[in-house]
Amino acid sequence: MASIQKLGLIAGNGKFPFLVLDAARAQGYEVVVAAIKEETFPEIESKGAASVQWLSLGELSKLIDTFKAQGITRAVMAGQVKHKQIFSSIKPDWRLAKLLLSLGTRNTDSLLGAVAKVLADEGIMLENSTALLEPLLAKTGVLTKRAPTAQERKNIEYGRAVGRRLAEYDIGQTVVIAEAACVAVEAMEGTDATIERAGLLMRSLELDSKSDSNIEPETSTLSRALTVVKVAKPGQDLRFDVPVIGLTTIETMARAGASCLAVDAGRCLLLDGEAIVRAADGAGIAVCAD
Repeated sequence: MASIQKLGLIAGNGKFPFLVLDAARAQGYEVVVAAIKEETFPEIESKGAASVQWLSLGELSKLIDTFKAQGITRAVMAGQVKHKQIFSSIKPDWRLAKLLLSLGTRNTDSLLGAVAKVLADEGIMLENSTALLEPLLAKTGVLTKRAPTAQERKNIEYGRAVGRRLAEYDIGQTVVIAEAACVAVEAMEGTDATIERAGLLMRSLELDSKSDSNIEPETSTLSRALTVVKVAKPGQDLRFDVPVIGLTTIETMARAGASCLAVDAGRCLLLDGEAIVRAADGAGIAVCAD
């Protein structure tokens, strides 16, 4: 009788961990979930994992002990862990504190790369989080009924150039553009918060124009429609920090006045699949992958 394959799942927030869990179970894996108290949705308890162990973001030793006790030698990370949590009131255990002190920089790549090395040293190998979800990776081309306009294409071209330089330094992976001008760049706050900030800035410009009696807002020749560009990092490590888009991103774009979304084909997960395309079509948002 074949032995049961086991897989560890380090679950952050959002739907990503649920999709990985479902896909792993469908392929016959017995999944042991390490759920992060500060991030993971509590519904993970009822999704059929072999076990769910809750731990704090600072408890790296407990994570290792949990997986070793369950015989886990392979694991995946799925779901966002907000980078700003590093500076929160969460107390790291001795192992994580030692790791943090050893880092020259505390960006996503250096932090998670160091965690991956610690796990590997303990016999737990992190694998690509997209391996079980290949059908959800964005396909090349226009994904919605509406294609980007000529101006949106210019925004995308400029946004990709800015985004790739931003990603080189592991600062963020999302930029928001209007009329080939950079309105907002992502840092620790995450994609949706960046889009919201860009929308607030555009609305503040409208209010400023209306409050100035010497300016007629309708005379402006510059469109304030926003284009959102999300890029993968050069040499993106698919074990963690994979670019993802969900329904909430489309909803946030609609509220912010964004009319176009561009992502990297084959390197960005569309977590809600066709529901994202339907929502974008309903909001008149063009989505493309190149």
